[in-house]
Amino acid sequence: MELYQVPAGSLDAWIAEHLQPSEEFQLQVKDTVRRICDFLKETCFDDIKVFKTVKGGSAGKGTALKNNSDADLVLFLSCFSSYRDLMENRAAVLDTVKQKLNRCQQTIAFSVDVEVFQPKKKGTCPRSLSITIQSKKRWESIEVDVLPAYDALGQVTPGSKPSPQVYEDLIQAGAGPGEFCTSFTELQRDFVKRRPAKLKNLLRLVKHWYKEVRCPTTSGLPPKYALELLTIYAWETGTKGAENFSTSEGFRTVMELLCRYQELCVYWTEFYDFQSSVIGTHVKRLLREPCPVILDPADPTGTLGQGKSWALLAREAAVCRNQLCCRNGLAPIRCWDVQPARPMQVMVKQLSGVSLALRLSPYTTIWEIKEELERAWGISPYTQRLPQEMEIFVKDHNSRTIPYGVRASDTVLGLKKMIEDRTGVSASQQRLTFNSKELQDDYTLSHYRIRSKSTVYLLLLTGTCIPAERASQWTMFPKILCMIIQGFANASHVPESAPRPSVVPAHPHTSCCSSWELFPAAPWPVSGMYCPQCRVGCWALTRHCSLIPLL
Repeated sequence: MELYQVPAGSLDAWIAEHLQPSEEFQLQVKDTVRRICDFLKETCFDDIKVFKTVKGGSAGKGTALKNNSDADLVLFLSCFSSYRDLMENRAAVLDTVKQKLNRCQQTIAFSVDVEVFQPKKKGTCPRSLSITIQSKKRWESIEVDVLPAYDALGQVTPGSKPSPQVYEDLIQAGAGPGEFCTSFTELQRDFVKRRPAKLKNLLRLVKHWYKEVRCPTTSGLPPKYALELLTIYAWETGTKGAENFSTSEGFRTVMELLCRYQELCVYWTEFYDFQSSVIGTHVKRLLREPCPVILDPADPTGTLGQGKSWALLAREAAVCRNQLCCRNGLAPIRCWDVQPARPMQVMVKQLSGVSLALRLSPYTTIWEIKEELERAWGISPYTQRLPQEMEIFVKDHNSRTIPYGVRASDTVLGLKKMIEDRTGVSASQQRLTFNSKELQDDYTLSHYRIRSKSTVYLLLLTGTCIPAERASQWTMFPKILCMIIQGFANASHVPESAPRPSVVPAHPHTSCCSSWELFPAAPWPVSGMYCPQCRVGCWALTRHCSLIPLL
């Protein structure tokens, strides 16, 4: 490729001449995108309100390439009140936009050609509508992707973190990686846009190299966004955020990191961190997955590193680092001091309350940590005990398994409170068992020999009412209860004198019920009612049932 013939000292001038888009075209695109925004806000929809439009992609971030670039135009619409609404109604919204754009092309752009087409992936619903804007005077074009989105963030304040609840709801929605990343376009855009101009030129250089590698190959390469984040990570770590640096050194550093892709573990805590048990457990689980791991700084479900053809990029990066653009005469250009895995801060606390903050690599061994503590506190490594966080699983009555990050020193009550935060079921209404033993609140998990990857079982005490938003999980419970009672009635070992079971109704959907009916007939008398309208009820056996002998 032509880039390989450019001397390292001439990279800045080459980028300015060959990669930066013309100012005239940028103004033209800006005006056209503004026209599209105005059209979508004022003309496109009859009964849907456009809360806001956000320009993302390379045009929004300020990293557009000459001759060809892209922009994401995200529409935050009133018809989406949840992630589920977005999934169910997105296709219909896109169809409306497409029809209106086809009718009104001439009013949107005067000096550019607008071509509208809807990309379709086999077996999936489209997520965006693409508009290709071609300049009539220059060989320059830009592709604008129109993406409907659910406004999960609301008003975004620069420099502040979103509420943890936003990300907890996202994780609990259970969608695929990055399924709802459009809701976080503002954060993704601002994460890059605020960077210095020279870093944006380095990003242009890396993206140009990526496009040249990608052209002769088929799909399957890592996303371009992953390389952008890797470049920003290299710059942050290698220059400490300096505005003036060597472009050739930065480019060579990115190539070296790509060659070590099997060690990459890159993440940020600017918009979300580990403080929330839901977010922390989710992110730690992702960081433990096989490398390469690159997490979207704005979307904790956005895993950009796995399942792609990194080996192909690594092979081309190994070729690139030996070319003229990465060499100073016969010697290679110096690389920045950047490790492929981001160091993390670990807080070590003694029982007395004295604490020490350590900045460690994910590859630091426990023994190396103990040696560091010996230097700081004078405690022999042989007398130190360092309890580590572990992942355990809690399986409920519906056989749904949820992972939790805990320590062996955590109490059972502490685990119950984590479950309450996640599921809404009060800790006082939970009954936990492990190895057929009921767990007592005041004891630690280590007391019951609960280890990493252990499974604890969650049962509910008598009369527990599940929160309404989770009541759908109980739809089949009345039928199952009848089957259980039928089994008891047919059991020859149950004595006639045994107390009969009863049922306590605790219906969470009383607002939708106009009447209650008796519970369907059972072999034994059963007290309780159910809702004939929605067929949902929360039914729990009373403590009489515990007196039935199970032989």
